[in-house]
Amino acid sequence: MLPKTPKSTFWKFVKGSAKTLFVIEAVCFAASYAVYYRMNTNREFRHYINENYPFVLDYYYKVGEAIGNSNLREIDSTIWRAQQKKDN
Repeated sequence: MLPKTPKSTFWKFVKGSAKTLFVIEAVCFAASYAVYYRMNTNREFRHYINENYPFVLDYYYKVGEAIGNSNLREIDSTIWRAQQKKDN
């Protein structure tokens, strides 16, 4: 019977790092999908993003326009302008 040799510290580190990286990647994917889903279904959240992080909303609109024939940018801006006029 072959004697068991302990695994080297390097391989333990690599294996542990790979597991950690996989978990972090899964969490980041889930968080990004949650934000995308909320942006896709909630106009008020898109307005909040537009006020605070306009570059993120611009990328969201670009992806929507690239994937399909989306005119969501025009619809949102029309509604937001109408709300702004109503508020003033």
